[in-house]
Amino acid sequence: MKTGRIAKLTVSLTLVIVMFILLRINFIKIDDADKSTLGKLIENEQAMSLIPDFGSIANVAQKKQAFFNYLRPAIRHQNAIIADERHFLLQSSQHLEDGLTLTEAEHFRIEEIANKYQYSPRSINEKTLSELLIRADIIPESMILIQAANETGWGSSRFAKEGLNFFGQWCFRKGCGLVPQSRTAGKTHEVAVFDSVEDSVASYLKNLNSNAAYSLLRSIRADLRAQDKLPVADQLVYGLVNYSERQEAYIDELLEMLRQNKQYLVENHEERPSV
Repeated sequence: MKTGRIAKLTVSLTLVIVMFILLRINFIKIDDADKSTLGKLIENEQAMSLIPDFGSIANVAQKKQAFFNYLRPAIRHQNAIIADERHFLLQSSQHLEDGLTLTEAEHFRIEEIANKYQYSPRSINEKTLSELLIRADIIPESMILIQAANETGWGSSRFAKEGLNFFGQWCFRKGCGLVPQSRTAGKTHEVAVFDSVEDSVASYLKNLNSNAAYSLLRSIRADLRAQDKLPVADQLVYGLVNYSERQEAYIDELLEMLRQNKQYLVENHEERPSV
């Protein structure tokens, strides 16, 4: 009797071991298949441009309109963020003018905005808020679009395609971006690479609103604000004199592009040009 039971137990154990081995083999195959599938999903098997191929649009008018329409959403979003910051600062300034004490929340946000635009006031008062407002202001949409077209050859440049850099912005840490093929010997700068169009536009606007090289642009804009006038491209463009080594020639080129492309700077053929 014992021998029969042992034989049955041995058979049962053998069946369990066989089933375990079969299941293990199947799970390993499934796991390997999943890894293989994930690998194919992650791997980019084709070298694809990060932006539309504007150069393939044969019709010049259509290409220009497509390029502007591609950038507009990011430009408007970033300008809206700045407009909201500006509105908040104006409200805080009015609170001080009315003799009110700013809340901790107001102080915190003012400091955040000041840090963004590289402005370090010793204290927060009407004067320092007024100075911060010179930096926290929008850039005309048409000027941004024209400068992007100029800097990228209407979206066809290597830096736009590979780095989503629409404004020729540099970075100065080794490996931070793309090395220019025509970089002067001894120079170490690279052309910055961005993760999105939004990041590229945001960085450009922050640069104009904080870099000492563009203090003239901010001064022109502040003078227009003091006259209750909106900042406009054909006046602010003079503040970009330090953007290029070509200086005045660069400004003349942008002004000519503004004049020649006025029809494309009007979205959906509206009568009102975008500022």
